[in-house]
Amino acid sequence: MPRLRTTAAGALRQTALACLLLPLAAASLANDYPTEARVDYVLGCMASNGNDYLTMQKCACSIDVIAEHLPYATYEQVETVLGMQDQRGELGVLFRTERGMQDQVDALRQAQADANLRCF
Repeated sequence: MPRLRTTAAGALRQTALACLLLPLAAASLANDYPTEARVDYVLGCMASNGNDYLTMQKCACSIDVIAEHLPYATYEQVETVLGMQDQRGELGVLFRTERGMQDQVDALRQAQADANLRCF
């Protein structure tokens, strides 16, 4: 069976191709949010900041920035945690005090802070 040899030119081509495809991979990860989740975020953001076209653009920018920071699965978990924190009793306490959950909430808050700086 013949052995494949990697030449310097071949290695350079592979490196160049990897460099070209890396931004596409990052962009595809940022676009894993379903349309429904993006629309829900934008509508909530607009309700808080004003219902005009400029606010819609800023809110759409904001969810795009958040998507750059957090994969959708993490975003969905954090939304669940935030919704459950308002529950009374032992269940609500769990969602308010468990360290791992709070770390995820902090990650979302940092992403939102970056989105506010970049979009608003």
